[in-house]
Parts: sequence; structure tokens; C-alpha cells
Amino acid sequence: MEDNREHVRCKRLHDVKKFENLKEILQNTRKEYGDEVAFKSKTDTPGIFREEKYNEYLDNIEALGTALIDMGLKDKKIAVISENRYEWTLGYLATVTGVGIVVPLDKSLPAVEIESSIKRSEVEAIFYSKKYDEIMNKIKEQSDTNLKYFISMDKDKYEDGIYSIKELIIKGKELLDQGKREYLDAKIDNEKMSIMLFTSGTTSMSKAVMLSHKNLCTNLYDIMSTFDVNKNDVILSFLPLHHVFECTVGFLYPVAVGACITYCEGIRHIAENLKEYKASVMISVPVLFENMYQKLWKTIEKQGKTKKVKFGLFITNLLMKFGIDKRREVFKEILDSLGGKVRLFVAGAAAFDKEAEEGFNKFGIATFQGYGLTETSPVIAAEHPTVVKYGSIGQLFPSVQGKIWNPDKDGVGELVVKGDSVMLGYYNNEAATKAAFEDGWFHTGDLAYFDKDDYIFITGRQKSVIVLKNGKNIYPEEIEGLINKIEGVKESFVYGKPENGDETDLKLNAKIVYDPEIMKEKFGLEKEEDIKEKLWKAVKDVNKGIPTYKYVKGITITTEELIKTTTQKIKRFEEIKRV
Repeated sequence: MEDNREHVRCKRLHDVKKFENLKEILQNTRKEYGDEVAFKSKTDTPGIFREEKYNEYLDNIEALGTALIDMGLKDKKIAVISENRYEWTLGYLATVTGVGIVVPLDKSLPAVEIESSIKRSEVEAIFYSKKYDEIMNKIKEQSDTNLKYFISMDKDKYEDGIYSIKELIIKGKELLDQGKREYLDAKIDNEKMSIMLFTSGTTSMSKAVMLSHKNLCTNLYDIMSTFDVNKNDVILSFLPLHHVFECTVGFLYPVAVGACITYCEGIRHIAENLKEYKASVMISVPVLFENMYQKLWKTIEKQGKTKKVKFGLFITNLLMKFGIDKRREVFKEILDSLGGKVRLFVAGAAAFDKEAEEGFNKFGIATFQGYGLTETSPVIAAEHPTVVKYGSIGQLFPSVQGKIWNPDKDGVGELVVKGDSVMLGYYNNEAATKAAFEDGWFHTGDLAYFDKDDYIFITGRQKSVIVLKNGKNIYPEEIEGLINKIEGVKESFVYGKPENGDETDLKLNAKIVYDPEIMKEKFGLEKEEDIKEKLWKAVKDVNKGIPTYKYVKGITITTEELIKTTTQKIKRFEEIKRV
């Protein structure tokens, strides 16, 4: 049985240019936005920022690309690894728009896995920050990879066989002055692999996804025609750039529309950075926005303004029904605590709590949820100004076809998709590529259903479904979402625990990560046994609101964070080993 309906896709809200490759995007950015500020960063003087306009930025990309070709790297694979920073973007775009294939590496991988990724991807050059000096020196000494060129983002000049990105840009400008045009005149093959990305997970399990310019530009066309980020916006970039969600939505999209990019200094600096940079847009994972929302309400409560804010919400909601929007005036104080300029939050990579998403919208910050995968460049579906249904991931993007594979009686089955943003396949892994596609449809591995209005609701990962002895399917993410609402709970992990040695007889258990400060401040509890008793009572209350077969039968508690990917998804198999 298959769902063969033609599902409604998002309508394009804006007429925008369609680009065939990233080089065309850069050429258009120079023409349209050359004098706009591309990057803004702090200096040693508080309140004074270093700004670089797009013309300067693109000059540096062209110079670096020219130098890389001069080094013999035409059509080679080049890796990039560092914290989020300006030089990362230079290495990425210089490589992909005229030199070769770019391979962004996960900055959080341990040394052994970084080395494994370098070997598997067969890169011949790598851009890296000083944080990776030790790892790169070891790889250089061992000489058992294809690496010939080590390019530091921090060194000022060439030494001990290590190149300086600064020197290469200077060298490239000299070569351009001499008339070297191989990079400038390079033709892009829009349909061949130009980007290689490893899926999250350990290197032995991760797959190398092959993406083309066509894949990325198709997705960018959909993003640009459904959202409205423009040259007047300042984006605060937080998620790691090696992740395709941040790279496409938080980097390539702003570059394509001439917006200004700034980099967050860390999770504790978000509110401060939003204020300092006067950021108007932020793209991140739901847990970050959910934490921000909870902190806002804690501040409101501490200031004794709960009734005042709730009355404001009642009034603004009433006015909205008559087409009068006074949210940003009424909640100016709240918005000022986030810098005063924020107008758009976009969340992706995990399920977004309905209360937080709706709450930010009620305060006057347009907040939407999107969904996608590395293999789909990444966005498959999203909410946007005319497509909002809390709890859903919106509707399919304009260029994406989707349906439910083998739906059950409730319409839940695996979401499969087709479109020009879907990957070419997995590098050097024909078996995995074949397994991922069926009759031209890419299998996402996520279970979902379409409602009557063609909004998509994700119910969980196919691999994480817990099948009970009575045949019932449990989606742990659903129950985790309920437990996470308990006051004092930071996060939770729901799993099936075998009873009486019978591996087929599973009882639901939850591992709960609690906040000791909240347990002490709010409930006066410090002893672990008292905290566990309090949380167990709250979980029993959760049980009362769900079918009996979904009941959580036992809990363990901890203050130690769950093992997660860089986009804050729980590594379920790692956690199963722990418990």
C-alpha cells in the first residue's frame, strides 16, 4: 500500500532569480550587493566592529581560488575544518566555485575520526584553524593520507611546510594582476559532485553524501522564494558551518541576498551577541529557541510582570483578529532583551515545541520550523508566513515531491521524496545508495503523515521506533516531548527495557536529565532520592494523559547531558549502551 496522492507544495511568495550554480550567485552578489556589509566581527575595542563589504570578500575568494589552482589543486578535493569564522567561508567558496570539491568536516570529531574522514574523502589539501594544529602536525608526520597541502587560517606566513591563507590571498591577487584567469574563467559542471558531506554519527557509521551545485541551488531557489531575508538583515550564525542546514540556510542564503553575517561566540553569549550585532535573523536548532523562551518567561516571573504580559498577549491577539498588529510595540521590553531588532527565527534539525514556537510569534518574532536532511541539501519542507500550523513542519518545498511509503491505518509511514535537491548518492558506497532509493524515491528514514491540508507531521525516526510485544509502535520523541515540559527537566531519553530477560517484552523507561538549580530554587529539593520521587510523580501525571500502552514504567535521573550530535539530536544507540 502506498500514498500516491499529489501533495500540495509551498507556493513561492517572491519572484527571485534562479541560479544554476554558486559561481553565478557570487557574480550576482557582486553586481547587486557589492557595497553591502558581508561580515561584521568584534575588535579589541568594545562597540567597534570590523566590517568587510561583499566586494572585498569576493576579491579574497577569487584571489584564494586563483592561488589554489596555481598550487596544482584544480579538480582536487579540499577539506575545511574550524569553528565558525570568516576564513571557513573563504576556503569553502574558493574551492567550490572554480577549483575542486569541498569537504566540510565536523569540528567536534575526535582526532582519530578527523583522520579517518580525511582518508575516506581522499582530500589533498585542508584549511584549518589553530585548534587543530596538533592533529594536523601528527597527520603531516605520518604521511599516510593524500594530504599535500596544510593551510592554516591563523598563521601569517608559510613555515614548516604549512601555508598561510593570508599569504595565499596576497599571492592570488598578484597572479590575477599578472592575468592568470583560470579560476575566473572556470566552467562549473552543475550536475557533478562538488560538495562532499559526512552524515552525523561516528565515522565508521557515517556516509559521505555527494551534492552538486544543482542540488544546493535548487534548495536556495526554494528558500529565497519562500522567505524574505534581504540586504538589510544581520544574521547571527550559531550552528556549526559544516552542517548543511547552517551552511545552506545560514551562510549561502545570506550571501545570495546580500545580508550581513556575524558569528555567535557560544551558547552563553546568544542574547549578548544579538544585542551587540543588532541581529535580525537567527537560524538554529529548536532546543536553543526553547531555552531562550523559557528564560524569557523566568525573567518575566522574577520581575512580577506575568499578569501584565498575559494581558498584553490577550489584547494583541484580539487586535490581530482585526488585522491590527501591535505586538512589537506592546512587547518592546521583551524584544529589547533580545537586541530589539530580531524579526525572524527559523528552527530545524529536530522537533520544535509548539508552545515556544507559538510564543515567539505572539511576541512579534516570526518563528517557523523547517525539516530536511544532509541528503536533500537540506530543506524538504518548512513553514513560512502563509504556511503555519504549530507542531507540523509545514508543507513540501516548491521543488520537492513527497509521499508516505507503506502508511499504516493512521496514515503514518516513511516519508519519501523526489526532486533536484536530492543528493547524487553516497561516495564510494553503491550498496548504501541503492538502499536509500526505491523507484526514484529517496527514503528519509523519518516516519510522518500528511494532514488534510497537506501539512506534514513527523512522528519519529524509523530506526528509533520501539515495538511492544502487543505490536504497538511507540515513537519515543513524542513521549520525550511531554516529559521535557516537566519543570526542572532539561531533556529526556525514552527507551524500551526488556522485562524478565525477554528481549521481546519491552517496558518503556525514561532517563531524565534534571536541572539541580531549579529543583532547589523551585521545590527546595537537593537530595537525589527526593528529586527522583518528585520527577516520578510528574511522569505519572504525564501517563494519565496518554494511552496506557504508552505509559512510562520506570525512570532514572542524572545531571549528565545526553550524548548528542552537533545539531543536538540524541545519539540513541550510544545512550542505549549507557543505560
